[in-house]
Amino acid sequence: MSQFTIYHNPRCSKSRQTLALLEENGVTPDIVEYLTATPNASELKAVIAKLGMPPRELLRKGEDAYRDNNLADTGLTDTQLIAAMVAHPKLIERPIVIAGERAVLGRPPENVLALLN
Repeated sequence: MSQFTIYHNPRCSKSRQTLALLEENGVTPDIVEYLTATPNASELKAVIAKLGMPPRELLRKGEDAYRDNNLADTGLTDTQLIAAMVAHPKLIERPIVIAGERAVLGRPPENVLALLN
């Protein structure tokens, strides 16, 4: 098992670039294709804690599910936002790279370099 994990969408250019950057730096991460292997609420909550950001910042606001589920409503709780991401994994911004207790969003892909130190 690698000490790195990437929540990856192979159809996303940023996700592919981030994976390539890791591999160029000698890292072979565990790959989680989160659209088919969706994390459950507790797993996603743990990832968000490692990212150090509120769940709202991890939402892809351009997705139909964002509008259809009225996720712009600032009255929604973190639990409700996480539940929406579990129900509609396309809402999860990607890629996310985790190394131990730290994680970064690979937007831009160079963000992952901070995990290599």
